[in-house]
Amino acid sequence: MSSLRESFERVSLPALTVLSRQPRAVPFLAILALTLAGVLIPGWGWLLIALVVVILTWILLLAWPRLTTPERLMRVAVVVLMVAVTVTQAAPRG
Repeated sequence: MSSLRESFERVSLPALTVLSRQPRAVPFLAILALTLAGVLIPGWGWLLIALVVVILTWILLLAWPRLTTPERLMRVAVVVLMVAVTVTQAAPRG
């Protein structure tokens, strides 16, 4: 394991500890709520979706070494989809 990866995991440990203490539904519902709010709030709502992209990317990077190729592809697809939603929401309508 590289020192960069070790430092990333070490920095992430406090947040992961807090997440692991929550019921399994809480993180899912938080992501769902942020996504729905981001889609429904006009104007700056895309910032909430961008936050979801950051959180999902962070979790993907932490889990990457333990994932199989199909799991990696599915999770990358979700992040790409959320990026597309973010860009769509952020783009001015005309």
